[in-house]
This record gives sequence, C-alpha cells and structure tokens, in this order.
Amino acid sequence: MPQQAWNAKQERQYQHIKQQAEQRGMSTERAEEIAARTVNKERARSGHATQQSETSTEDISSHRRGGIRSGNRYGPAGRTKEQLYEDARRANISGRSKMTKAQLEKALRRT
Repeated sequence: MPQQAWNAKQERQYQHIKQQAEQRGMSTERAEEIAARTVNKERARSGHATQQSETSTEDISSHRRGGIRSGNRYGPAGRTKEQLYEDARRANISGRSKMTKAQLEKALRRT
C-alpha cells in the first residue's frame, strides 16, 4: 500500500480494487495505481485529502461512474457533453450553449 493516511475502510477498498484489477489481467503496478487513485479521489471528495484536483471534487464519483472512463480518458462513449462544452469554450466556439453533444463533437472536429 502507498504511504497514505488511510483508515481501515479505505485500506479494504484499496485491496479490493487492486485485487479486481489484477483478476482482469492488469499488471500489479497498474492495479496499485488505479486502486490508489480511486481511494485518494474519494478522500479528496470527502475533504480528507490535503491536495485536491478539480476532477476529484467536481467530476462524478468513481463508484457512481463505475469505471466508465477507467484507463481511457474518454470512455466507451467518448467525451461527456460537459467535457465537450469545456473544450468548445476554450476553442471559443459560438453558439455552444445550445448545441447537442453531437453538434459539439462536430464543431470541435472542424477546429
């Protein structure tokens, strides 16, 4: 286990996630990384971590997401509408607030 200030429940969660990842054929190092990131994200969401990323506190929780984007930033269905909207905002695409997910994807491909 990485050196963290985890409680017993978080340690059990870490071990369970690591074991499940290894059973799916991941290397031990990758399984440990995924497990540690998941536990640390939950700690950040609950306010127990000293450092918090924006995605840790504002993205959907890892247990609710159910691994939708695990190992792949965009997941099986691609980027979320919120991610596309933020990318469109950064690209200064006008009319983005009224666009559907498909329209945002199309507009971003043109840029």
